[in-house]
Amino acid sequence: MHTVLPAFSTSFIVISAILVALGWVQIAKRNIAKHRRLMTWAAIFATLFFIVYMSRTIFVGNTEFGGPHDIKMFYLIFLLCHILLATIGGVMGIVTLVWGYKNQLAKHRKIGPITSIVWFITAITGTTVYVLLYWIYPGGETKPLLDAIF
Repeated sequence: MHTVLPAFSTSFIVISAILVALGWVQIAKRNIAKHRRLMTWAAIFATLFFIVYMSRTIFVGNTEFGGPHDIKMFYLIFLLCHILLATIGGVMGIVTLVWGYKNQLAKHRKIGPITSIVWFITAITGTTVYVLLYWIYPGGETKPLLDAIF
């Protein structure tokens, strides 16, 4: 089960990124209704990712890097960059959606492309973290968050 949830949550973020890309295509065609629906679904899948990820983090824990010690520092720097981008992308996504729904289109058009690029990078780096932890290297120890705290 501890390897199924990461695959499940990673698939949600990949689907979210694909939907954002499809939303770009639709807005380029000036199809606002389809753009809005696709971006709403992208946000729903991103939210599902966040719920599954946080639930797993709280109740199961996080998997430590199980790869070679000499590249662990590079992995951790990469992971920290991913976490920073994911946090920024999440906040930007909320702001972008709110401005779109409130028809504050000048602001929405200005931030939307930047938000999308940050989101694509986040999806790519998150998928890379998943591949490193579960496909390329054997996962390290997984500890429940509450056990780590107490």
